Amino acid sequence: MKRNFPLSKVYGLLEPGPVVLITTEHKGRANVMTLSWLTMMEFEPPLVGMALSEANFSFAALKASRQCVMNIPTVELAEAVVGCGNTSGRTLDKFTAFDLTARPARHVTPPLIAECYANLECRVTDARLLKRYNFFILEVLKAWIDPARKSPRTLHHAGKGCFAIDGEMITLPSKKK
Repeated sequence: MKRNFPLSKVYGLLEPGPVVLITTEHKGRANVMTLSWLTMMEFEPPLVGMALSEANFSFAALKASRQCVMNIPTVELAEAVVGCGNTSGRTLDKFTAFDLTARPARHVTPPLIAECYANLECRVTDARLLKRYNFFILEVLKAWIDPARKSPRTLHHAGKGCFAIDGEMITLPSKKK
């Protein structure tokens, strides 16, 4: 028999994509924050919706610069992912504190994180839902991937410090485009 489930925990049931490290840069200062509240919205051009609390240091940087990089870490970076999520860029240089290597991006000012499996250079394409929902719609301008990593094991946030790790892949029949 099923039982009631607290609404405050629903996000842990629905977290769809991997945890990402968002890099922003504003007034010459780069920052990293951990985020899992994002969703694919369109295939081409790739559009990603992202909810970001106004209380986060990165919110003001993204709102002002309209650029970021979504860096996709693997399980090997789990401690840095949690560390970046539990600290504030207002008082800490997270690149130094968590041994992350900043690399220049091609189309945006914020840096890529070299240790991450993939990096997506993004610009804000729609901010109409920002005031009401703190929701940015981003267009991916450039995507980078580490070809040496054949089966990356990404992190997926389940809430309250718990993470699932991607593992086994299965292939099922699907409509082809």
